[in-house]
Amino acid sequence: QVQVVESGGGLVQPGGSLRLSCAASGSIFSIYTMAWYRQTPGKEREFVAIITSGGTTKYADSVRGRFTISRDNAKNTVALQMNSPKPEDTAVYYCKRANYPGDTWGQGTQVTVSS
Repeated sequence: QVQVVESGGGLVQPGGSLRLSCAASGSIFSIYTMAWYRQTPGKEREFVAIITSGGTTKYADSVRGRFTISRDNAKNTVALQMNSPKPEDTAVYYCKRANYPGDTWGQGTQVTVSS
């Protein structure tokens, strides 16, 4: 298993910026595809962004052009840069190793977008 710890959430104004970070365990972190997801109360967890071991990225339509996913293999971290967030981006954000359903979810980090 790869264990993760998310951080960086908080209150941000619409149009501002926020950077989320995910620290992952494991000596071979660099080979894994990592992803960010988010969840709001009463709704299913949804995909936000993904990055492969080679750095290829994909985004949900709702965040494309505003959010950027990146990774630092030397530090075993994955980041999500949130630019121009909207109130509808308010959620608990989670990172996880993609394609490994047996991995445990982290505690997530709460992002609230409000003026």
